[in-house]
Amino acid sequence: MTTAPLVIAIHGTRVAEGQAVGRAFVDRVRGMLPGVDVRDAYVELDAPTIADAVEAALLEHPGRPCVVVPLMLGVGGHVRDDIPEAIAAARARVPGATVVQTPHLGPDPRLRAAVIERLAAVLGDWNPTEVGIVLLGRGCSVTEANADHARLARVIGEEGGYGFTVPAYIQVVRPSLADALDQLYAVGLRQIVVAPNYMFAGLLQRWAERQAAEWAAGRPDVEVRVADVIGDCDALAAVVADRYGAAVGGGSPMYLSGLDLRGRRVLLAGAGKIAARRVPALLAAGADLHVVAPKAHPAIEARAAAGELTLHRRAVEAADLANAWYVVAATSQPGANAMLATACADQRLFCVRVDDAEGGTARTPATGSVGALTVGVIGDRTPRASMRARDAAVAAVAGATGSSTRG
Repeated sequence: MTTAPLVIAIHGTRVAEGQAVGRAFVDRVRGMLPGVDVRDAYVELDAPTIADAVEAALLEHPGRPCVVVPLMLGVGGHVRDDIPEAIAAARARVPGATVVQTPHLGPDPRLRAAVIERLAAVLGDWNPTEVGIVLLGRGCSVTEANADHARLARVIGEEGGYGFTVPAYIQVVRPSLADALDQLYAVGLRQIVVAPNYMFAGLLQRWAERQAAEWAAGRPDVEVRVADVIGDCDALAAVVADRYGAAVGGGSPMYLSGLDLRGRRVLLAGAGKIAARRVPALLAAGADLHVVAPKAHPAIEARAAAGELTLHRRAVEAADLANAWYVVAATSQPGANAMLATACADQRLFCVRVDDAEGGTARTPATGSVGALTVGVIGDRTPRASMRARDAAVAAVAGATGSSTRG
């Protein structure tokens, strides 16, 4: 093999079931990255250690960098301290070697969709709007990571349309699972689902199931169900593969171009918050904008009422691509977005997928204006980094031309 090796840094568990799922997942990533030496490694409780795996990869691929992807959802102590320390130990054993640690997996839209899918599998005939959801995280000593989890609970709650969603942590910090269940019970919810926001089955999942059962045992008027973990799935593997691709420069190269959309039909599938943010720029470009979604954000409703766009209140279909010049797939359903991207490719239409940049054929740049100039930045699927780069580019152009700027 001539490519950079990949080490997937997994938390680790003593539970045989969790170990087996973790190794199966690494096999899944291997299938997505043919020709890449993909290895598993563990922060604790399992072997090989990260330091040992990185050292072995470097020795077997002399002169090549090693990429380490933390299989972690948040920026906790393992991402900040333990994994970098293990990498430093491996570097000390192989002088001159290069090791790249990628960002953690974070609240990637594909992983949020996976959590919502796990929830849907246990909701059964329950009405989501009448259900309380506890988004259960691991919990750690890093405040930022705990705060990210709390924010994620709000995002998943709104994307899933649940009645009430609250965060909880299985260890280290509060609110605990029992605290969160008490909160939902206090507001009158009697149908509750615990949604684990961690990777694989292990002690954490056993604790969650036991604590939920113990809490519900004394409340016969409540039913509590526990959803499955994210687990070994394509969505998770695709995020890891993307992290690797970005680290080795393997992301799809983009060709920057300006589109003249004046009077041309543009399809925007989905009408939530993300779609609403796309609308002003498309209308400013003069697009004949058609939005297709069962429900619409108030800002889109207002634009439709004013006659600025056409709103079709239904699920999107492949037939909606007829006569379109440009497509933005921004629904909350990854399957619908994938269907549109595939249909667009068949019809040679450029398509932006907001939930999976690599799954589309175009990307929306972060833009700013300097006088009559438009400055755009296409990044690596990290919006904040793209916006910072955009702001720096706009400031530089403004300084060079003496013009005023517009965001």
